This record gives sequence, structure tokens and C-alpha cells, in this order.
Amino acid sequence: MSKQKILYISQEITPYLPKDSLSDLGQQLPQAIQEYGYEVRTFMPKYGIINERRNQLHEVIRLSGMNIVIDDTDHPLIIKVATLQPSRMQVYFIDNDDYFDQHGIDGLEINVHPSDNDERCIFFTRGVMETVKKLRWEPAIINCLGWITALAPLYIKTRFIEDPAFRSSKIIYTLFNDPIPENFDPRFVEKMIMDGFSKEQINSLITPDGQVDNLALNKLAIDYADAIVVSSEGVDPALIDYAIASGKPFLPYPDDGNYEQYATFYASL
Repeated sequence: MSKQKILYISQEITPYLPKDSLSDLGQQLPQAIQEYGYEVRTFMPKYGIINERRNQLHEVIRLSGMNIVIDDTDHPLIIKVATLQPSRMQVYFIDNDDYFDQHGIDGLEINVHPSDNDERCIFFTRGVMETVKKLRWEPAIINCLGWITALAPLYIKTRFIEDPAFRSSKIIYTLFNDPIPENFDPRFVEKMIMDGFSKEQINSLITPDGQVDNLALNKLAIDYADAIVVSSEGVDPALIDYAIASGKPFLPYPDDGNYEQYATFYASL
């Protein structure tokens, strides 16, 4: 009997980035779930501060090469991979010079150059989707960790709903106390419409003041997720209330390090 497949789409993972609650969960949760007998793969952005030589990243030529069009501009997709020791878990990196490979900056591009975060989210999400398709890998569970993954539930449940890689997947969106550093570009909704979405599909992004803030972005993720998990203290109470009101399966903040609760939650879906 083949192992059940679980895909993690993560904003940060240690040891590739400094340790904090988000990056630590990005490493520890997939490794723990793999030890429970699941087949696991994980994706993250290839931020410029990641040392490719030290972390033994290498480009996967057969997965790279396509262009992703955002706001009428082509952006080449480059895929790199590394093996996280000692678990030997494969980590795939979404790379592109415009969004994730800005050498010489002190910090992550999402914090240092937040004006590009709307397009960075689109590129990262579509890059993950296209790569999973090429891998011919069909995850039963997709767990999204961090706000940069907030568009993944929307894309999977609309653009990729009929694709064999995703049509049976259950999507979990994980809430953190890690809000976006600034509101998205005011043209974000326009860019999403250019990418093929209707106003009805992205209704949560359309706010009275036209600002796509942290609340609006995370509400959109909750709208299309199959289940929601709270993975840190201090999450915006309005988001927790919105998640509970959705009626979808909901896991409150588990005890730190109690990864068995996640495994049980996965099995319930």
C-alpha cells in the first residue's frame, strides 16, 4: 500500500533561514509527519539570503524553464532542490531574479521590498502548482504555512480544480501571528482579474477602501481552504472568528511540538 502524500507550502523553513516560530514549524512539522509514515514534500521561496553552496541547492533543469506571466510581464520560473538532513526530506525552492534572488539585502525580500509582495505571492503560488504538476505527484493533503501561501487555496480550487494532481486534495490553511508588512499594491485586484479570476471569486479582496490588507488576504485563503489551523498565539481574533464561522474543520492552537494533533487532524479530513 502506497504512503499517503502530504505537500507543505511554506513561507520559511529552518535551517535555510533563521529560526523563529514560523520557520521552525516549517521544518519540524513536515519531518514529524514523515515519521508518522506519510510521504512528504515541501516548497518554499528561494530568498536571496539562502546560501546555495552551504545548503547544497541545485537547479532541477527538467522542472525549470517555463515563464509565468504577471501583469503582462514574463517571469522565468527556476526550481532548485535540497535534501534536509537527517530526515532526507526533499525541499523545493521557487526561484526568480525579480522576486526571490535579490542578493546583498539584509533580510527577506518579503520584508525589505514589500511593494512587490502581491506579485511575489502570485508567482510563488503558480510556481508551486506548475512544479507539482510536472512531478506527477498527487498530494492528499496540502498544508499552507504563512501568508505568502494565501493564494494557494484559491488557485487549487479554481484554476487547478480539474488537474489530476489536485482534484482530490484537501487544503489546510494555517494562521500565524505574522501579518503582511504592508498592504498590497492597490492594483492587486486588477492583476488577479487579469490572471483570469472574476470579482465574485476574489470577493474577500474587494474592500470598501480598496485596500488589500492582512485581514482581506487571509479571509480569501479561508474562503477556499477545506480546513483551518491556528499555529501561533496572538492571531487576529477577527480571522479566528471568520474561520470558525465558515463551519469548516478547525484546529485551535495546538501545544508546541504536539505534531500528533496535526496528524490526527489530517486523518479526520
